[in-house]
Amino acid sequence: MNVYRYEENPLITPADVKPYHPGFEVIGAFNAGIAKYKDEILMLLRVAERPVSPDPNVVLAPVYDPKAKKLELIELRKDDARYDFSDPRVIRDKTQSAGFAYLTSISYIRIARSKDGHRFTIDDGPFVYPSNEQETFGIEDPRVTQIGDTYYVYFSAVSPVGIGESMVSTTDFVSYNHHGMIFCPDNKDVMIFPEKVNGKYYALHRPTTKSIGMPEIWIAESDNLLYWGNHRHLAGLRPGKWDSARIGGGAVPFRTDKGWLELYHGATAEHRYCMGALLLDLNDPTKVIARSDKPILEPDAPYEKEGFFGDVVFSCGVAVEGDVVKMYYGVADTSMACAELSLQEILDSLTYN
Repeated sequence: MNVYRYEENPLITPADVKPYHPGFEVIGAFNAGIAKYKDEILMLLRVAERPVSPDPNVVLAPVYDPKAKKLELIELRKDDARYDFSDPRVIRDKTQSAGFAYLTSISYIRIARSKDGHRFTIDDGPFVYPSNEQETFGIEDPRVTQIGDTYYVYFSAVSPVGIGESMVSTTDFVSYNHHGMIFCPDNKDVMIFPEKVNGKYYALHRPTTKSIGMPEIWIAESDNLLYWGNHRHLAGLRPGKWDSARIGGGAVPFRTDKGWLELYHGATAEHRYCMGALLLDLNDPTKVIARSDKPILEPDAPYEKEGFFGDVVFSCGVAVEGDVVKMYYGVADTSMACAELSLQEILDSLTYN
């Protein structure tokens, strides 16, 4: 597979983003939804900000208070035996069966804009910020589907009751309507198809099971984009391969002559994330026609291998121009990059059922 990584990669790093919150540092600008709007490419960045503690023995956990409509900081001492601080992303409560307590950062959505898809300017403030009790720990990993003149932006909404998928819609990327949660916890990696198929909207999603089952890709249908049903299992894990531990949607599926092409992520038990492809039937996207035996993109570049969470490439969205697939992707849970691939090479690399 021929892959052309942009010379400017990473296109956006945490150092490029000014913190929105006073006294915070930006630790991630990644996993952005991608949209074409007028003459620009927009990245709807997941910006993760962490409060800087003045006391090295205290960790500050940010939590949005929807009643007060402001961000609160919870002080947790490192010598408090109840808490486990070993994971830089989360603080775990060892006295609780679930083990989870707080996140160490708060995420929201911020827009970066580009005329050429290589050089981006970043808005000064958030586009979508936590606003309700389902988003108290932040909103993460947005994706964007354009249907007509409306852009549907959906994202992981994180709170103590779990991670679900919420959605807003906009026509101008200035104001938006909040539609609430469209997939309840625990669920993420939602990808809404950009058009109806046989009168139905379709969406990929990834339930996180805590009993029987594995983190795999499902598909659902809807009449109105808000209420989803007829859920069916679409694609599973493959022992011994690059997608043996977890899989989920990456970019919004796009139409090709051969079928709907979905660029999805897969990971091993060692948390190495690669990108591959699923080809779905044009008239019945619940049918998988073909799949990648080998990744189409692996974490090889230094900025993909090193970062907040290394060895990660995570597709976020594509711009397709003829045979060129411009894939924007998150790297190392830290920054954003782009690579160009040949659509025909991707299709030719698949193993057909």
